[in-house]
Amino acid sequence: MTETKNSKIQKIVIVGAGPSGLILALLLGQKGISVDVLDASTKLDEQPRATHYNSPATHVLQRAGVLDEIRARGVISDRITWRKPDGELLAALDLNSIPEESPQRMVALPLNQVSTIVVRHLESIPSVKIKWSHNVVDVGQDDKTAWVDVETADGKKRVEADYIVGCDGANSKVRRALQGDMNFPGRTWDEQIVATNVYYDFHQFGWDDANFIIHPEHWFMASRISTDGLWRVSYGEVPGLTREEYLERQPWKYETMLPGHPKPDQYKITNISPYKIHQRCAEKMRVGRFLLAADAAHLCNPLYDATLGGLGLTGGLADVDSLFDCLMGIHTGQADDSILDKYDEVRRDMWHKFIDVVSSDNLRRLNGQNPDKALENDTVLQKLKESEKNPEIAAQIQLSGNMILRDFTQDYTVPNVSV
Repeated sequence: MTETKNSKIQKIVIVGAGPSGLILALLLGQKGISVDVLDASTKLDEQPRATHYNSPATHVLQRAGVLDEIRARGVISDRITWRKPDGELLAALDLNSIPEESPQRMVALPLNQVSTIVVRHLESIPSVKIKWSHNVVDVGQDDKTAWVDVETADGKKRVEADYIVGCDGANSKVRRALQGDMNFPGRTWDEQIVATNVYYDFHQFGWDDANFIIHPEHWFMASRISTDGLWRVSYGEVPGLTREEYLERQPWKYETMLPGHPKPDQYKITNISPYKIHQRCAEKMRVGRFLLAADAAHLCNPLYDATLGGLGLTGGLADVDSLFDCLMGIHTGQADDSILDKYDEVRRDMWHKFIDVVSSDNLRRLNGQNPDKALENDTVLQKLKESEKNPEIAAQIQLSGNMILRDFTQDYTVPNVSV
């Protein structure tokens, strides 16, 4: 496969209308590249998913031109806290160490609302088409093109492109077709997470907008995610139960762990989603004219932290930010397609050395230690405690996650080209 310096990309296919795939489509479409986004579903996913976007993610959202609208609708909080089960404060991070008007400031908004904003922007770009009910059943490629065979309501079709990007989630059809059904190296946590969206006033108990509770059994996160009082509560559960059993246990879990020990008539749950959590990374994120990004390429537990927001989504957005640079370099003739090998190498290395490590530590911080000894033993909590008296340290903590971003224009034949 050879791409000349004068090659222009005629078409990109993105499989998966999740947030990372949609953002990549928006970035490419804004440059006039023809993009088809194919998704097996009939509409956007409404399940409780990512909610918090810190400086690595906000960089990409700003680049795509959607950050201002997300900030206008979202919650910009003052502090993140780490607490004992009784609510006693262990440590806090002052988010005001970065000015509220800064695009690097953390913002919270349910992911389905973010995706809706992105889709609305895409609707104004004629070169981008989102095609629902397009289920990928096979893939193929040769020296000049790549294709996916899809089943639709109108029958089976073949869709061709210069490059095809699999952004189709943890059960990626693209990854499975290229690398095998069972080939997704890594591990599954014993822990189970139940994500809920709930109307319940944590502020009445003196809690902040974002709270992490440390406990071996009843660990959880509670964060305000909308301006109308909706909160995300994600908590740990015993493994091995059915969905129905987790739903039956939810009132007991809430009454046991939440401040005020509420009964079901004291709150209103709008969504509940039990799910397993994984740490996995594909062996390759490039196979010829096929690329992988986001959950199709790698998974981690979803607990957000002070530096990165939710590492699953943040890692996915960092992927498509990098991939956009690479594809634009090929499109403009300022890079050959060997830059995609660099993408594969860098993004997998970033997952193994940083995202996997930090996201695993985030979970163990909540459920792997005695809350009465946490401040004594946990160096991250100690650093957070130090930051309470030093705004510079607090700002450094918030911005340190930017290291997962990489400017691939430095790998262009003609460097430092703005795309």
